[in-house]
Amino acid sequence: MRGDHVHETRHRHERHHHERSDRPFRGRHGPFGAGWFGPPPWAGRRARRGDVRAALLALLAEKPMHGYDVIQELESRSGGAWRPSPGSIYPTLQMLDDGGLVTSEDQDGKRVYSLTDAGRAEVEERKERSGGTPPWEFGSGGGDGQMQLRDAFFQLAAAMMQVARTGSAQQMKQAAETAAEARKKVYAILAQD
Repeated sequence: MRGDHVHETRHRHERHHHERSDRPFRGRHGPFGAGWFGPPPWAGRRARRGDVRAALLALLAEKPMHGYDVIQELESRSGGAWRPSPGSIYPTLQMLDDGGLVTSEDQDGKRVYSLTDAGRAEVEERKERSGGTPPWEFGSGGGDGQMQLRDAFFQLAAAMMQVARTGSAQQMKQAAETAAEARKKVYAILAQD
């Protein structure tokens, strides 16, 4: 009876998803990832196409590089806040090459890009407009502070989960009171001038 098997499989699938619905903070990409509620607050804003273009030109003004070096350098200079994907870097490099702002050549099996005179002129023009602020500093102002906050948040969350799993009723009550006090102190920080 093929129809019964299909019905039973569908019922099991629906029950599985219903059982998972008690985890409201799990988005499409895991706990606290981009999903139902969007990206985590420490992620900053996503880079726009112009940001990628400006960042590529600024890095290539320093020295010729290949795509993977560009990705690594942008991640390093942004303190890990921005790791552009190959899907944004390589098409932009090709567009810059087609537009005459960079040239490319094969070196040891890798395509290395360098600026043309037109590319250097655009870098100088962008520097003047931005006041010299590097294009990889587009985030919401975090840097080290945001990374410290994120790390502290996850450490606190791990400790609270440990108490929830293994703590006694009294320990859970104390942990909840401690969290409530910490929340009040954090809001007090925001209230300061």
